Amino acid sequence: MKISILTICPELFDSFAASHVIRRAKELGQLELNIVDIRSYAKGSYRQIDDSPFGGGNGLILRCGPVLDALAAVLQETDANANRTYVAALTPSGVPYSQGTAESLMAVDHLVLICGHYEGMDERIYSHVDGLISIGDYVLTGGELPAMVVADSVARLLPGNLKKGSAEEESFSVLNREDGSQLRLLEYPQYTQPADFRGEKVPEVLLSGNHEAIRAYRQAEALRITKERRPDLLRDSD
Repeated sequence: MKISILTICPELFDSFAASHVIRRAKELGQLELNIVDIRSYAKGSYRQIDDSPFGGGNGLILRCGPVLDALAAVLQETDANANRTYVAALTPSGVPYSQGTAESLMAVDHLVLICGHYEGMDERIYSHVDGLISIGDYVLTGGELPAMVVADSVARLLPGNLKKGSAEEESFSVLNREDGSQLRLLEYPQYTQPADFRGEKVPEVLLSGNHEAIRAYRQAEALRITKERRPDLLRDSD
């Protein structure tokens, strides 16, 4: 899989590219990370990438020319064997990101992420993308952090990057119910040594060695925690 990130702040991705999950995916040959500097596609001696919005208003808007020229160059370099390319813009006005989205993006051969900045992007950029992604109902300085979130969440799911089974029972994993429906639950509580820490003890069932009882306990706890913290997940599954 190839992930290309278009940004005006490429230096922000230096440590991200060296992080464990990304580095391991690259070492396994599962991931190619391509950081593209939008400024290098801006014309003129000043390499202008932003401008004031038509109609007035505060702040600056990313110009469509440099962004779309960078996107065209990236798409032109896409491997001819790639079965599917998906282009997404990171913006607060996008569709909320979820684990389900991460799982679907994992099947893409080339994922292209465009980082917004300033007050936003020229609206004409959006007609050249496949989707708009938001990581939450708040505003950041730019789309670089959201791009890292998306890239990390997808890269960790690539084959071999996690220990076998590690991604099967974590927050937002799917629980198949007897009636054929599915739930996405938060993860059950986890404990490690010591079994008794200053009077706070690990639940006895986890020390019992009874795998069926442990499985039932964890499922019940995952459901309880989801009801308490994210009841919206249960409503969405109705």
